[in-house]
Amino acid sequence: MHRRRNAFSGTLETDRGTETGDARLSFHSSLTETQKRVAMFADSTTGYGYEECKATADWLLAEAPVRPLLGIVCGSGLGRLAEMLKDPLVIKYSDIPSFPRSTVHGHAGRLVFGTLNGTPCVCMQGRFHLYEGYPIQKTTMPMRVFKLMGVETVILTNAAGGLNQDFKVGDIMVIKDHINIPGFAGNNPLVGANDERFGERFPCMSDAYDRDLQQLAHAVAAELDYSAFMQEGVYSALAGPSFETVAECKMLHFLGADAVGMSTVHEVIVARHCGMRVVALSLITNQAVMDYDSEKKANHEEVLQTGELRAQQMEKLVSTMVSRMSCNNKTLKH
Repeated sequence: MHRRRNAFSGTLETDRGTETGDARLSFHSSLTETQKRVAMFADSTTGYGYEECKATADWLLAEAPVRPLLGIVCGSGLGRLAEMLKDPLVIKYSDIPSFPRSTVHGHAGRLVFGTLNGTPCVCMQGRFHLYEGYPIQKTTMPMRVFKLMGVETVILTNAAGGLNQDFKVGDIMVIKDHINIPGFAGNNPLVGANDERFGERFPCMSDAYDRDLQQLAHAVAAELDYSAFMQEGVYSALAGPSFETVAECKMLHFLGADAVGMSTVHEVIVARHCGMRVVALSLITNQAVMDYDSEKKANHEEVLQTGELRAQQMEKLVSTMVSRMSCNNKTLKH
């Protein structure tokens, strides 16, 4: 008897029809862990539409002690930012309906509610990446959930490789623009039917990164005497998980990118589509290899170590920025 598995329904199909019950359970139990994980991601292709996002937002608001106005996303090794929140409520991603799960070391996979300098916040300890196997719309679902919870401004952080030869490991770059390399191939989080309840069909991205908030970041850095390691520039996103080749680094630098990473851009696109204001900070955790004779090799351990070394300054920078925002509602909200 010929058997085949229906890739869409997950049932076993035979020459006599579809097997269910014990046969299906037996098939599932015979799957390897890798196959089960692939099946989990296959099921993730739904659950990011308006109704699903609204249900998730409503569930979170019922649990949360505050209705957040500010969202913070912690990059690799920067999860301590969430520890700044006062009276925190921590919810594991695995407990949140329809929410993806972090699978990367350095991303705790928790949503933290609380207040920061009087401002109600929600903080993601861990984000989602294309290389984890999720559809791009699923990786950016939290931005839509943020919006439906009431968030008006988002602060995104990430770990990035420095392409600009003037950048040093440990520098903090205020992102002024981005290059969406996956988008060149059509992998944009807004592909597909547009739901006007989130935003318009063709959102403008020339002002994706709020200029007032960029200026605020630089002003706060100067007050804190951080100017020596503050930079600004263009961030380029690749899909990962492999680090960039020498040729790719040279190409990106030629295109005008100052730093490269595997996140943030897609979140920014969706946040702006939803009408939220955005400011983003890259911690330069390694120098991109631009020379074929170099013996340097990019690695994730170096990323996490640099995050730990610069964590205190990043926390102080973000918390002071939030303090300035909360003193002026026009800065925090539209």
